[in-house]
This record gives sequence, C-alpha cells and structure tokens, in this order.
Amino acid sequence: MAGKIKKQAQYTTFTKLVGELGFIPEYRFDEKRRWRFDFANPELRIAIEIEGGVWTHGRHTRAIGYRNDIEKYNSATIAGWRVLRFLPEELSTTRPLMMINQLIQQL
Repeated sequence: MAGKIKKQAQYTTFTKLVGELGFIPEYRFDEKRRWRFDFANPELRIAIEIEGGVWTHGRHTRAIGYRNDIEKYNSATIAGWRVLRFLPEELSTTRPLMMINQLIQQL
C-alpha cells in the first residue's frame, strides 16, 4: 500500500510540474480515433506518454497493445507531434523534466 501511495504522489508532483510548462493531462489529439496523450502541450505539439506495465506484462507490452501503441505514435508523428515516453519509476527523477526542457529549448 505504501508503494502505491508513493507512486501516486510522484505522479501528482509530475503532473503539477509539467502543468507549469503548459501540458494538459489526458489530452485528446485525435477525435476520430479518440486517442489521448497522458500529457500534451498542444501549442508546442509535444506529448508525454507514461508507459506502465512494462515489468508486469501490462497492456503496453502485450502484442495487441504494443501494435496499437505503434499505430498511435506513428500517427502522432505524421501529424507533427513529438512524443517523449517514460516509465512510471522515472517520474521521481529529474530525467523527464530535463528531457522535456531540452526539447522545448530546441524548438
């Protein structure tokens, strides 16, 4: 239970920090397919995806989920989005924010 609370706190802190950079949680970028990004800054066309279930054979690592993610990310790239992908355990580090800021600086 303590691990779940810690992960939720990390996610909440990350949500606040990226929100300050103009990222919107659960942003729908494709109305037809109803695809959403975990976080997106539509003005900069930068998306952030948190890839859960990697170690537990979750949806993102099973064949159909993996295939669907490829379709989603390729469609997003064609539409001009830059997608950064992170693991949940990375949210407690500075790495995601450093990479997001690096990408913003390059625009």
